[in-house]
Amino acid sequence: MDVGLKSDDKCPGDAPQRAAAASFDIVICTHNRASALDTVLATLARLRAPAGIRWSVLVVDNASTDDTPRVVETHQNAGVLPLRYVHEETLGLTPARLRGVTETTGEWVAFVDDDNLLDAGWLEAMAAAIREHPDVGGLGGRVCLQWQVEPAAAFAQFGYCFAEQELGDAPKDVKSLVGAGMVLRRAALQASGWTEGPLLADRVGKRLVSGGDAEIAARVRGAGFELRYVPAAVMQHVMPPPRSRFGYLLRIAWALGASEPSLHLLGWPGDYADWKRFAAKERKRRFQQAIRGMWWTLRNRRGYRPALVWLVAARGFSAGIRQVKALSPAERSAVIGAAYSQHVLDA
Repeated sequence: MDVGLKSDDKCPGDAPQRAAAASFDIVICTHNRASALDTVLATLARLRAPAGIRWSVLVVDNASTDDTPRVVETHQNAGVLPLRYVHEETLGLTPARLRGVTETTGEWVAFVDDDNLLDAGWLEAMAAAIREHPDVGGLGGRVCLQWQVEPAAAFAQFGYCFAEQELGDAPKDVKSLVGAGMVLRRAALQASGWTEGPLLADRVGKRLVSGGDAEIAARVRGAGFELRYVPAAVMQHVMPPPRSRFGYLLRIAWALGASEPSLHLLGWPGDYADWKRFAAKERKRRFQQAIRGMWWTLRNRRGYRPALVWLVAARGFSAGIRQVKALSPAERSAVIGAAYSQHVLDA
């Protein structure tokens, strides 16, 4: 399917030529969520794109045991989507994404999860952003949470725990991007070293392990590429009923907290001894913040839940420090500073 930019669009320098040659591979990694995948593929069939832009969809079936192959086959037979399918036996979001990158060849790789519903104009907005910033390394759109069951009010301030990306109405350079709907220049991914060997774990099956999304963004930026927020590229991130439970929020807050020490290590400009001193101070600060928050809520008879989330995240951060310390010297050496560059330090 060939769709693309208008030939009369004008941009400085070589931007029109680069944009006209752009090709997108939308990679969907999925594990035992056939019904949700069916909805995502139906939504993708409504995507609009400027003529000349080549785009395709690859479903990476990550060791599913449900009807995922049949769902993909149904959409292939419909002939609406430029759709391919591969099976990846190694369970985990990072291995699945790696397989998606190796199985595609487009200039741009978009990671779309099996609960991400792209608005019809999403690809148009991404193509326009690339035309305006032809050297950008990564892009991310507006990610809105679509709750199937309305959560408690306490959830409002923790949208980041669910990959919400609401950074205003103006496009801008950013320091990081959420993984849902992240679009990456293939050359930037390769230059970052991520394709040769991811360093941090991500979700495995139903286990909430986090860090892989942030590693990709950090390493691309550390390689000297800009990251851009594109608010016109809108995506709905579907939140099924179990995610509305407070226990789920606590689990994901712990997982995010546990990933942060490793992410700090990735971009650390100094040595391991300096990092340990930083980590100890940061752990103390986070626990103090959580305790002050708990005390304030009790004194003012306000809801305790936000403070409890901070406390659980602080405990996760502490666990993450222990995980880093448990690494062998060789493992730590591979991680420390892997996403560091003067470009990041000056930004």
